[in-house]
Amino acid sequence: MRKLIRMMVSLVILLSGTAFAAVNINTASQSELESLQGIGPAKAKAIIEYREKNGSFVSVDDLGKVGGIGSGTIKQLRDVVTAEVEKSAEAPVKQE
Repeated sequence: MRKLIRMMVSLVILLSGTAFAAVNINTASQSELESLQGIGPAKAKAIIEYREKNGSFVSVDDLGKVGGIGSGTIKQLRDVVTAEVEKSAEAPVKQE
């Protein structure tokens, strides 16, 4: 019985880890952003437009630079979003 309980707990932990993956505000699509609590179509569009115009967000706090997003929204999103910057591809090696 204990083995069964341990196995079930392990399964729940494993599945919950994948269910709560953070949304990267630097790469998220409109629909991914809209899935976040407090982010509707207008705010999602504003986030995408901001990053297209100004480049990647350095931190989650940079969301405050987007019109319509205040400190309350940032506080609410802090645990469910990330601002990871994708590493750019290295320049191709010049062949002689």
